[in-house]
Amino acid sequence: MNIAALLLPDFSLILAGWLICRFTPLDRGVWHPLERLVYYLLFPILLFLSIAKTPIHVGEAASLMAGGLLLSCGGIALSWALPRLPLLARHIDVRDHAGAAQVAFRFNSYIALALAARIAGEAGSQAVAILIGVCVPPINVAAVWPMARHNESHVLRELARNPLIIATVSGLAFNLAGLTLPAWLTPSLQRVGATAVPLGLMAVGAGMQWGQLRSSRLLTTGVLAIRHVLMPLWAWALARLLGLPPVQATVLLAFAALPTASSCYVLAVEMGYRGPYVAGLITLSHIVALASLPLALGLLS
Repeated sequence: MNIAALLLPDFSLILAGWLICRFTPLDRGVWHPLERLVYYLLFPILLFLSIAKTPIHVGEAASLMAGGLLLSCGGIALSWALPRLPLLARHIDVRDHAGAAQVAFRFNSYIALALAARIAGEAGSQAVAILIGVCVPPINVAAVWPMARHNESHVLRELARNPLIIATVSGLAFNLAGLTLPAWLTPSLQRVGATAVPLGLMAVGAGMQWGQLRSSRLLTTGVLAIRHVLMPLWAWALARLLGLPPVQATVLLAFAALPTASSCYVLAVEMGYRGPYVAGLITLSHIVALASLPLALGLLS
């Protein structure tokens, strides 16, 4: 399986955004309104559609759903604990951590779907769709929570009006209620939502400043170690503990080693955190995934 080929489109879009922002008239003044469009409209539509249309059959996939939730909770707990560890506490800026913590446990859902289909065909696609539907709600809440808290704003109010949380909760309610979108509306929403990922990745490239990574090396190492080392190991342990069948175990391992979500950048920027630093983390995560994905899948062999 060619992991590099799966990740190349994302790399290409990040690079395109970086080149366009630095070598054309489309400088930062153009990209900030685009980031707001992605954050307040495009990503929420994409999230709503992906959750609303994901089949969630609890009885048929209870162990896989439990594995996904435990995997997410483990990543969240490890990420939130970084600035509280005795040897790291003095060296990690708590505000930088609040903006970057999400990188450790969020995931690139498009690569997840493509990879699962490549690994296990239709069964793999169904398994990863279940994981996305189950994991996105707690992960999005966990991404927003520390940023809202460190902004000294009312946390519950910030969560209630965050567009990604609104889209997540709405999509889940829509799904569980057994509702379906009108046939005439779905194609338009799909086309709007489909623009979120390419524009989001280009915005990552436009906002990236490699020098920002040098100022927080310990935090960078910790976040990426959780995302690409500890999460796959935790997924391997969960697959064994829960006795997952081979297809589900393989998909869970691949899911745990995915590169992080491009929307981490837009979320950090719109909530007032260090966007260029988070953009660098996203790019590094995609690079590290070239090694972590094959190694994670190798744990089952």
